[in-house]
Amino acid sequence: MMKRYIFITMILFMTSSVLYAGDVMTKNADGTYIINTASLCSAKGYRGTTPLEVHIKKGAVVKVVVLKNNETVPYFERIKKHLLPLYEGKKINKAKKLSQETKIDGCTGATYSTKAVQKNIRAALEYYEKRK
Repeated sequence: MMKRYIFITMILFMTSSVLYAGDVMTKNADGTYIINTASLCSAKGYRGTTPLEVHIKKGAVVKVVVLKNNETVPYFERIKKHLLPLYEGKKINKAKKLSQETKIDGCTGATYSTKAVQKNIRAALEYYEKRK
């Protein structure tokens, strides 16, 4: 009985891992790629990971969408308002350079969270480049 339980558990784990890994990058009918960083990047902000969706079309970032996280709401709202729009319309190379900027967090006051968001964006862009 125990062997059967272990075998079933292994099958379920492998199946869920395969399904989840396939969810990292999807392509919409309009040609927009959506990269979900939840399993791609483990960068931590002040209160934990800061997963994102990075939308890319024709080699440029369309938008960056924040996924559920545990960051401090007022600080993270500043990131959403001041940092994420900086990426919109940027070609991949310029967006990657922007994701390495260190002076950006002055607009938010949320240094840990800002750095984690930038690492997530960089991870998404690199993933896109390797697999598009």
